[in-house]
Amino acid sequence: MSSKLYKDIDKSILKSIPNPTKEAYEIKIKIPEFTFLGIQEQPDFANVYLTLYPKNKIIELKSLKLYVFQLRDIVVSYERLINIFYDHLMEVYNPDRLRIVMNCNPRGGISSRLTIDSDWGIRGGEEKYKDWVHGSSDDNWQVLM
Repeated sequence: MSSKLYKDIDKSILKSIPNPTKEAYEIKIKIPEFTFLGIQEQPDFANVYLTLYPKNKIIELKSLKLYVFQLRDIVVSYERLINIFYDHLMEVYNPDRLRIVMNCNPRGGISSRLTIDSDWGIRGGEEKYKDWVHGSSDDNWQVLM
């Protein structure tokens, strides 16, 4: 396989199914084998945690798996990748809230953690949930996974 650039990430792979209820609820998804090529074309690995408050659509998990699988041959920094992943999920599913936490495995003795939350005012959110303010919302549920 030949490597591709971040512009080659195909969001059309992501499919949705109708939300079976209009009532509020939370969906949490863990992607423990999130793999992509770093900018040096060396494999990078991460655990990714999605928290979704759906509106009309929910994630069809097989399509999410196929979407993530394509990333194995994509050359991209994880800072750019989390933003692309966020944009694609927001566009396809239009949730009330989406939070992504990416815990990158150590490389050269350094690990990193990236977070995006659609609730943040700086990202256009209304800051109505505020569970992220004290930095504990994603820590708590990862212990449960």
